[in-house]
Amino acid sequence: MSNFSVGFRSSGGVTILDLNGELDAHTASELEAAIQKCKDDKLVQIVVNGDQLKYISSAGLGVFMAYIEEVRELGGDIKIASLQPKVFNVFDLLGFPLLFDIVDEEKEAVLKFENGASA
Repeated sequence: MSNFSVGFRSSGGVTILDLNGELDAHTASELEAAIQKCKDDKLVQIVVNGDQLKYISSAGLGVFMAYIEEVRELGGDIKIASLQPKVFNVFDLLGFPLLFDIVDEEKEAVLKFENGASA
């Protein structure tokens, strides 16, 4: 079984999800539940911090695709920050930088929300 966890933090009105471990078909439901909780709580300015994310599979990527439109319809966005190079390469290979705001550092993503850049 893969080791994976999602931590919740906030910075102002921005919710930060800290991903830790390996996000795959066995653990994708944990990320799904975390994003759904954010939606349910009307916390739709979401930064996903991937600093401790070691691996992502297509199932993990699918969670992002499943929720991005709903979050944006609610006036928010999902920004992705601090990905390790090999994880970023997976996002990049599949064209995620065209659909998601992917930045080098968490604080940069938070500032974009604070400055009103939703997408």
